[in-house]
Amino acid sequence: MGNELLIRNGRVIDPANGVDEARDVLIVDGKVAAVGRVGDTGAKPGRRIIDASGKLVVPGLIDMHVHFREPGDEEEETIASGSAAAVAGGFTSVVCMPNTKPAIDNETDVEYIHRKGRQARKTHVYTMGAITRGRDGVELAEMGFMAEAGAVGFTDDGSGVQDASVMRRALKYAAMFDRVVAQHCEDRAYAGQGVMNAGYYATILGLPGLDGLAEEAMLWRDIQLLKKSRLPVRYHAQHISTAGAVEIVRAAKAQGAPVTCEATPHHLLLTDDCCAEYDTNYKVNPPIRGAADVEALKQAVRDGVIDVLASDHAPHLQSEKELEFLTAPFGIAAMECALSLYVKALIEPGILDWPALIRLMAANPGRIIGVDKGTLGIGKQGDVTIIDPDARYTIDVNTFRSKSRNCPYHGWKVRAKVEMTIVGGEVRYEADSA
Repeated sequence: MGNELLIRNGRVIDPANGVDEARDVLIVDGKVAAVGRVGDTGAKPGRRIIDASGKLVVPGLIDMHVHFREPGDEEEETIASGSAAAVAGGFTSVVCMPNTKPAIDNETDVEYIHRKGRQARKTHVYTMGAITRGRDGVELAEMGFMAEAGAVGFTDDGSGVQDASVMRRALKYAAMFDRVVAQHCEDRAYAGQGVMNAGYYATILGLPGLDGLAEEAMLWRDIQLLKKSRLPVRYHAQHISTAGAVEIVRAAKAQGAPVTCEATPHHLLLTDDCCAEYDTNYKVNPPIRGAADVEALKQAVRDGVIDVLASDHAPHLQSEKELEFLTAPFGIAAMECALSLYVKALIEPGILDWPALIRLMAANPGRIIGVDKGTLGIGKQGDVTIIDPDARYTIDVNTFRSKSRNCPYHGWKVRAKVEMTIVGGEVRYEADSA
């Protein structure tokens, strides 16, 4: 036997294998070797024993939508600092978005992200490549070369692909390379210069509204492209935010379209009245919507319409967020408290139980991006997150490992805390020693 890690007495939740009971998990040489009652639990050379009594032992969480800002805006975040934030949040795998400076639109850029992720030695770092060169929506990027370099999918995140013919070609090429296409659904003709949800609060604040129709129009268009082309491609709608978008996805799934979608903490917890004090920490794209949209998203999570919970971790400098609402950048940095926020939004109200939550944060994102993770199956990589479901704490942005603090949840009292994050059989984060 080589190096061993034995996790004892935890409640093991592995939705992909239908496991939810007290078990031990043995990891040998970075791989899951046993899940059950492991005999001979005494001390052995090369074995570390972790007592997980009262804790949840789950497959390493996967965040398939993060912004680590490197290259180009390393003052906001780097792959190293973002990776440290990820493991503190319980994420053993993350997928970086390509809207960096320059955009990740060729195989050299993809290889750079992966190399920096390996050097950080925290979480597994994957990336999506841009759909179009420079994310300008005109010419397809080098999708084949990026796929060969390990890109797990393609997106122009931050910008929707406006030209339907370009999007159709992108779907065709993604099908050839068996990669997911993730779309930031926003039709600029409807979005205009909007900076917050169109409605009552935008009107009284004197701010240009961003109508939900911008999201729904592009989402509907893309689904029509899928249906008419009959392409064997995976299509993923990023951070949906409106009741209308929910119904479009619901109908598409009922018709058998290969569509998945994700929701974020802020779209499940916040409503647009948060912007009433012109606090730019609430400025995101798509914007925080109204109460009816929040309820529709929660119902969609309950019904299984929403497949993934993703943080959309978007760090920014304080000096940028201190600009006026019209010019401040979009984005919230909340990866380190995302799990607790989902507990507050979904478990505490009884919308989901723990196995359902873990499915949306591990098994499903792993399946969608096509990586063999999100499960504790025998022989799988030893990526494990240990959670204290009853721990209560107050979110303090000053303790974040991220370089940025643009988080509106500072001071919130939440529960469920990541105790330990194990990547490839190695403890990469431990709460008591953090």
